[in-house]
Amino acid sequence: MKQLYPYSYIVIEGNIGAGKTSLAKILANKYNTDLVLEQFADNTFLSQFYEQPERFAFPLEMSFLAERYRQIKRHQAEAQKNNTVLISDYLFEKSMLFAKVTLSGAELELFNTFYELINPTLHKPDLILYLHKKTETLLSNIKKRGRSFEKEIPADYLDKISASYLSHLQSIKNQKVIILESDEIDFVNNPSHLRIILDLLLVDHPLKVQNISI
Repeated sequence: MKQLYPYSYIVIEGNIGAGKTSLAKILANKYNTDLVLEQFADNTFLSQFYEQPERFAFPLEMSFLAERYRQIKRHQAEAQKNNTVLISDYLFEKSMLFAKVTLSGAELELFNTFYELINPTLHKPDLILYLHKKTETLLSNIKKRGRSFEKEIPADYLDKISASYLSHLQSIKNQKVIILESDEIDFVNNPSHLRIILDLLLVDHPLKVQNISI
């Protein structure tokens, strides 16, 4: 794990279709780290939410909150016990960022109550790499991977999620955050593009938010 020094917990984030899971898998395989992948496919509320968002937003966000917490808490404990690096394809804060877009009123207040109770018990990542892409690029990627439950995702929903992420990331203090403009980066098929990202990770970045275009 010395190759990823000084980081022990790295999060790869991005909007739907940004490629965060693909990159997290590549990095975990290359550096033989522990890997946390969001378990969204088994969520029974997801397809219902895309069809009837107002009806199913609250159970969807609460179920994701519980599952993300359970998963990250377990993996953090295991990584600490085994002294291994942990790579994840999502921030726990993602739960609140999505909830602010999909919920309102009493439902958002109740969600926030549970979120504030459990969020402080999790370790913060040493480095966050956010893959920022334009909405048209996200829609193209979503179409290419052909998941039936994602086919009705509207562009304005992706716009709001991107804005929520960027607002949150820009507000972070005393944490290492890289916002990478990645529309033209193909780290899956282009080794030189992957090398660019690896070089970014293998640096001890300052405690601040960095916006990087390549």
